[in-house]
Amino acid sequence: MGRIAYVNGRFVPQGEAVVHIEDRGYQFADAVYEVWAVFDGKLADAEGHFVRLERSLGELSMPMPMSRAALTLVLKEALRRNRLREASIYLQVSRGVAPRDHAFPKDPVRQAVVITVSPVDRAASEARAAKGVGVVTTPETRWGRCDIKTVGLLPNALAKQKAREAGAAEAWFVDELGFVTEGASSNAWIVDGEGRLRTRDTNANILRGVTRRTLLEVIGDEGLQVDERPFTPDEARQAKEAFITGAGTLVLPVVSVDGKPVGEGKPGPVAMKLRKLYIERAKETAI
Repeated sequence: MGRIAYVNGRFVPQGEAVVHIEDRGYQFADAVYEVWAVFDGKLADAEGHFVRLERSLGELSMPMPMSRAALTLVLKEALRRNRLREASIYLQVSRGVAPRDHAFPKDPVRQAVVITVSPVDRAASEARAAKGVGVVTTPETRWGRCDIKTVGLLPNALAKQKAREAGAAEAWFVDELGFVTEGASSNAWIVDGEGRLRTRDTNANILRGVTRRTLLEVIGDEGLQVDERPFTPDEARQAKEAFITGAGTLVLPVVSVDGKPVGEGKPGPVAMKLRKLYIERAKETAI
């Protein structure tokens, strides 16, 4: 069966799904998005993603396109129609369709809502985690509101391409002070030489990762120390462990930075334990 997408109130075959050429998300990146991991047909970290969606929309002076309850029903119907239990589900909300003008439409227009669902091979994901991945570093080139989850992702796409060409899985942005901000599609972490977990605080110009937030709860339950302060690429290479977090990667060990090994050059025990605990928590709380 082919994939089914939701576009502006209708479920359609994904190959036939279209958006208007004057959709402001297409022309101005005037849109936000969210991605949920799906375990056994249920949305992981649902509350966190809804809260962040509402915040992102609010920062762009947009309302929710429908209530949380209605959106939840639509997301679950998209999963049902795609007959997927292990998946990733993508939601995009734009300001809508209007004649091209940089300023917002004078009269309110209907927001555009798109949902797509992609299958996830959990066995392949676990094999990848067991091996670990590499990251490369790249100068921070993004705009000053990375806390808003907009579709304006060209710097992220360029960073991901740099990583792919280097045989790595992710790129870490490095600011003008030499500190890692976050990944192109993930939050960045290390376990430093003293065994403390370190990750950038969200007061910096980074996205408020939902997986990051849940993992902090898991870490607190485990009684582990967390130091929310930045680290440099050199500190990452000298760390005991490193990993990234996100809805697509969950908790994924990093074994090299710019081609140089982190720790022993293999997934460490802390990252692997946190991955296991995060997945357990995500499954328990999924809706």
